[in-house]
Amino acid sequence: MKREFAKRLTRAYVEAALRPGSVVELPAAAAAHLAKVLRARSGDALVLFGGDGLEFAATVASVRGSRVTAAVGEGREVDRESPLAVTLVQCIPRGDRMDFIVQKATELGVVRIIPVLSQRSVVRLDEPQAASKTAHWRSVAVNACEQCGRNRLPAIDAPRQLMRYLGSSPTTGPRLLLEPEFEARGAAHAVDAKVEIAIGPEGGFAAEELEAFRISGFAAHRLGPRILRTETAAIAALAWLQSSFGDLKALPIKA
Repeated sequence: MKREFAKRLTRAYVEAALRPGSVVELPAAAAAHLAKVLRARSGDALVLFGGDGLEFAATVASVRGSRVTAAVGEGREVDRESPLAVTLVQCIPRGDRMDFIVQKATELGVVRIIPVLSQRSVVRLDEPQAASKTAHWRSVAVNACEQCGRNRLPAIDAPRQLMRYLGSSPTTGPRLLLEPEFEARGAAHAVDAKVEIAIGPEGGFAAEELEAFRISGFAAHRLGPRILRTETAAIAALAWLQSSFGDLKALPIKA
């Protein structure tokens, strides 16, 4: 009898073509987790996905040390994507806060994350560091998709200078700028199927950057009367957008 690890099957992302009847070797991180943490054995059930919207029933074929292969079964299309396509323009914070933002933004359904560096950003990256960070953030997004059930990976751009991004990016939908000093006036910006939201660094945006946002078609908004940390602001903004215009809906509470 096939043994399941828990009530919810373990999910693993495989960056390869998945075909029923084939046997694939799992990526090192997923294999190590299965072998070392979950003590997987041959015949154990799991789910594989390749980022194209399909997920495949699978079973562990072999476990040799930290290497695991899996037999691919039937695939099916499972859509857990939000109807609201959110692009997050995020100034890179210091430390590991960007990991947290990428993880939670993926769970909250963003389709694209654009890391940027502004005048007041504490972080500075050369080209090799930027490439390394991008690869790392993509692995964080993969892990988040494995956990939350998404079968499509969000796109994560390489870091770039904010002003360069604003000078080259086309407008494809409403563009919102989270600005704590903004005094709300009138109705909120209408949001349909696509929206872009920008979150500033620890020290906020410089005056010329705010003007560049305005010229690029960003409308300033604020979330309540309190000033939020950059990582808090990102998550709060995404939760607000998904609950207001996406698929993050609360279920009614029974009395």
